Amino acid sequence: MTLKEEALRYHTKGRPGKIEVIPSKETSTQRDLSLAYSPGVAEPCLEIAANPEDVYKYTAKGNLVAVISNGTAVLGLGDIGAAAGKPVMEGKGLLFKIYADIDVFDIELNTKDVDEFVRTVKILEPTFGGVNLEDISAPACFEIEERLKEELDIPVMHDDQHGTAIISAAALLNALEITGKDITKIKMVVNGAGASAVSCSRLYQKLGVQAANIFMFDSKGLIHSSRTDLNGKKPEFINDHMPADTTLEACLKGADVFIGLSKGNVLDKDMVKSMASDAIVFALANPNPEISYPDAMEARPDIIVATGRSDYPNQVNNVLGFPYIFRGALDVRSKVINDEMKLAAVNALAQLAKKAVPDIVSMAYGNDKLVFGRDYIIPKPMDPRLLTIVAPAVAKAAMDTGVAKHPIEDWDAYEAELTRRQGLQNTLTRAIVNKAKKIRKRVVLADAENLLVLKAAKQVVEEGIATPVLLGNAEVIHQMMIDNHLMMDNIEIIDPKLPVNDYQRDKVEEYAELFFAKRQRRGYSKSEAHEKIKQRNYYGAMMVEMGEADAMVSGLSRNYPEMIRPALEVIGRKAGVKKVSGMYILMSRFGPLFLADTTVNLNPTTEELVEIAELAAASVKKFNIDPKIAFLTYSNFGSADGEDAKKMRDAVAMLHQKHPDMVVDGEMQAHMPFDTELHSASYPFSKLAQGGTNILIFPNLSASNVAYNLLKEVADIEKIGPLLLGLNKPVHILQLGSTVREIVNMIAISAVDAG
Repeated sequence: MTLKEEALRYHTKGRPGKIEVIPSKETSTQRDLSLAYSPGVAEPCLEIAANPEDVYKYTAKGNLVAVISNGTAVLGLGDIGAAAGKPVMEGKGLLFKIYADIDVFDIELNTKDVDEFVRTVKILEPTFGGVNLEDISAPACFEIEERLKEELDIPVMHDDQHGTAIISAAALLNALEITGKDITKIKMVVNGAGASAVSCSRLYQKLGVQAANIFMFDSKGLIHSSRTDLNGKKPEFINDHMPADTTLEACLKGADVFIGLSKGNVLDKDMVKSMASDAIVFALANPNPEISYPDAMEARPDIIVATGRSDYPNQVNNVLGFPYIFRGALDVRSKVINDEMKLAAVNALAQLAKKAVPDIVSMAYGNDKLVFGRDYIIPKPMDPRLLTIVAPAVAKAAMDTGVAKHPIEDWDAYEAELTRRQGLQNTLTRAIVNKAKKIRKRVVLADAENLLVLKAAKQVVEEGIATPVLLGNAEVIHQMMIDNHLMMDNIEIIDPKLPVNDYQRDKVEEYAELFFAKRQRRGYSKSEAHEKIKQRNYYGAMMVEMGEADAMVSGLSRNYPEMIRPALEVIGRKAGVKKVSGMYILMSRFGPLFLADTTVNLNPTTEELVEIAELAAASVKKFNIDPKIAFLTYSNFGSADGEDAKKMRDAVAMLHQKHPDMVVDGEMQAHMPFDTELHSASYPFSKLAQGGTNILIFPNLSASNVAYNLLKEVADIEKIGPLLLGLNKPVHILQLGSTVREIVNMIAISAVDAG
């Protein structure tokens, strides 16, 4: 499936589009509906009529942003129209939600008339707490934003202008600090004169760059006073210190900083070499920067390079800014997003890059050496601290400048509120996939004759998540690839039953002998061992055991216990592990939840529950997450008797004795670790009273499997798993009904497990 086909399928599957509106209050009874609508709704209406500010108290206005566009400058697509730009606006709304828990209505206006645009947005003001203008062409975007800021009493920001400006300004401050350059003395060349270039240059001046030291180029050359074709905001950047030679090449000689907001490949290595020592190059054109990162780095060793791309260091990405800027502005009910608030965001981002990088960020990018320096001048988009650092800085700046109508009084409580919102971000899946891309492991797929597995393999290859090895009949697999447009170059296919060449035949024999040596005193004859190794799950497990693959993903076609047996017989358990167990990961609104044991042990003993918890904790630590374990049953800390309650109680006591520092408690009912207010009030002694839980341990397989299936279906929660815990090497078994997305995630987690 091509990227185009996949993208179109993504946007059409299930409910068309990417966003929906869901109720935030109970609606199950007639009483609920009478409160939500008539007659009860009249009461908040009257309160708002008496005090208009109460609209923030009784409605969603305070957490609702309008993403508004007319589709005249959509991404790299240009003027494609309002309707054609709607998928981008929905995408922007999605980013607001997952990064800062801000709700969005996207509004596409079918007009290029500035007056009509401004008038329409103005009369929508009662609905929204803020307005994000998006993908509007220059020079209209300048006038629209300026007028709306003057005429509305809610914050307005054109992200195309200010987003890049804020992020790149933070990167610039840090680059200058590293190189020891004085911002008031640097020579800066800006290639591009659109909305983003204008906003960037204005913000850089507020940081200290001198107007006389900025040389701006548009598509026709240097902006200077002799030109008669300057329109929009371009005259603002006329530089009277015009050099004799006005070419970009000449102007770059001796320049300290190059800012590219134009098109790809306008710089070459010689031009970069001509710049001053410790040159700073921000080549921000997408998808092709003004000079490629490798070419810039090859041109000179003392350079600092930033691009808009995620596959190189120092990505200038607007998602580092707009969710958190609006979050801070909304939370104090700011009337505007002023320059001081933007500068607060700049400085917060710059300072964050100097702090020690969290483990989950290092894992996500497969780089344990992320430390402030030439290759790390700006935080990574997956940094979970962005919300709790940038939003408060913006909110405080709004308060300090007198534009906040609802100042924050308790900053500790505010940070706790932001942390709770952060559960919606769920960066774990992205972190896992990113790390898998960095280490690129060989993962055996034992059910390659399954169409869903082939689709997942295709996606894994295209995204560089892993190198899949397909087990199955080569002719069948090739035909399925052709029929479903899933062809993959240089993909390895092995059929243990019908090896196609001498190498594969020799491997089957070698593996059979090795397997017989392992199991000859465990009930297998030599002929039985040879027959077993022809089965894909045994052959794949032997590839992992012999180091010829890093991990195996199986399942979908047989029952779960039958799938586990080959892994146990070929690879075996880790030293000291008595029983393997299974664990699911659910991406809940509380963050990732780890459920164990959900697949293997029917009715574990107290000692086995202790081992399940230890294995789950060790696995969670691999994701650089601190394990917090809740033992669940029908009783709260001895409130009821019974076999399961006692078993869970005894297991917790045993863990407290074995691991005094482990954050684990119970027995408790399932709601208790999530309702921390009730938990801390009722059981303040509990280790989970304040911080809640992320690992759930169940008394038996029935309870865990019911809980898992209910959660994933009723709450429509994304899941990964089940992960097999306790094996010597990574083998993971898919459940029947796994989707392509779930298979891809399992392949990624298998690769990380192997790493």
